[in-house]
Amino acid sequence: MTSPSFSFEFFPPKTAEGIEKLRNTRRQLAQLKPEFFSVTFGAGGTTQQGTIDTVLEIQSEGLQAAPHLSCIGSTRANVGSLLQLYRDAGIRRIVALRGDIPSGMVEVGEFRYANELVEFIRAEHGDWFHIEIAAYPEYHPQARTAHDDLGNFVRKAKAGANSAITQYFFNADAYFAFVDEVRARGVDIPVVPGIMPINQFSQLARFSDACGTEIPRWLRLKLQSYGDDVASIKALGLDVVTDLCRRLLDGGAPGLHFYTLNAAGAPSTIWQRLGL
Repeated sequence: MTSPSFSFEFFPPKTAEGIEKLRNTRRQLAQLKPEFFSVTFGAGGTTQQGTIDTVLEIQSEGLQAAPHLSCIGSTRANVGSLLQLYRDAGIRRIVALRGDIPSGMVEVGEFRYANELVEFIRAEHGDWFHIEIAAYPEYHPQARTAHDDLGNFVRKAKAGANSAITQYFFNADAYFAFVDEVRARGVDIPVVPGIMPINQFSQLARFSDACGTEIPRWLRLKLQSYGDDVASIKALGLDVVTDLCRRLLDGGAPGLHFYTLNAAGAPSTIWQRLGL
């Protein structure tokens, strides 16, 4: 059995202070020797240059970087030039996504779905890139049915993906059920759980409502009850998320992918508690 794969996700900073903060975060997390650092890509490519700059800087430090590549609003020529830029920089991993449609956008571009992007990457670059795709154990908020969402995932996987990273969740059973479902449909790529540390409640609730993640009722009420008591929110969050990670790894998850929000504290503490 292969050893678990661990990775961390960043978003491209927009200020000089943010860039410096992320460098410090990266220095701390690099000591944990993750397999790669991924960098997000804004809706419709709004952070494209920031993503490129951050990815190339990570790669120049001798670390493995994995840029997110969103196809909504993009042309084949634009995606092709980005892929060549990354390949020339020695980048070997891409997170291939459909991406969110920005408000007011009418034209979705030359790609409509992530499976088309995966097929394009494979056709243009063969096996050069390890392609990650997104998975939704609690189903994509825009999917008409759970059945449709599973079908979308299977299409992406069979288009040539190497592995998948899930949206974050707090219900381990949802993850294990999702993996069982896709295995039954003939998909055998690793599905790595995405992990969101809990640092503040209002932010977590906003993210979760937007992406369709369920915060269990007991956890939502408990976090709400702490009000502005940040220390208690963080302490409960560390307990809950560490227990979730332990259950996932004990249950056979192939690794963990941490959504860091560009901060090293909570992921590092969870890492230590898990004895990794």
